[in-house]
Amino acid sequence: MDHLMRLTRRYPVLAGMKDEIKQVYEIIKDSYEKGGKLLVCGNGGSAADSDHIVGELMKGFYKQRKLSVEEKIRFGEQGEKLQGALPAIALTQHGALSTAFLNDVDPEMVFAQQVYGYGREGDALLGLSTSGNSVNVISAAKVAAAKGMKVITMTGKDGGMLRELSDVCLIVPAQVTADIQEFHLPIYHALCAMLEEYFFPGE
Repeated sequence: MDHLMRLTRRYPVLAGMKDEIKQVYEIIKDSYEKGGKLLVCGNGGSAADSDHIVGELMKGFYKQRKLSVEEKIRFGEQGEKLQGALPAIALTQHGALSTAFLNDVDPEMVFAQQVYGYGREGDALLGLSTSGNSVNVISAAKVAAAKGMKVITMTGKDGGMLRELSDVCLIVPAQVTADIQEFHLPIYHALCAMLEEYFFPGE
């Protein structure tokens, strides 16, 4: 299935973003091929989207992603139920760490601290911010760049400050927060499907 074509057919207003979406796909694919991982962050509805993205990457999405015969032998009976995973971490899910850091150090650095701890050169960061000006996402982007990671962002409006800090900034054509988030979802669904199609062919 051509998931990008399907996306633009269902959402014609996003057709002008086709090249940028392809660029994001290539960045994440290249990171995975080299043994990297994806870190994802955002606030509010974008935090929920961060969790959603990780859920689509870490287990079967369109496909069952069954393990190879060799892997099934290695993992025994558990191998029948394990699924192929594309390594991704939502920086929104570590309550004890996040609340301790925002209370003891600086709430604006809560994602940046995790990027510093988890991130490695060759990894990618995906930051979601409808305004493009979420300070904690901006801090995470700056730390990711300093670590040699690729920085991808999804925004709306004019892209805000994140536009200049990103290797690729996907700016959807909307101004209202809810509308921006409604466009983010089909884009990241398409990206997850494209990655799954590449890494788990033949199903």
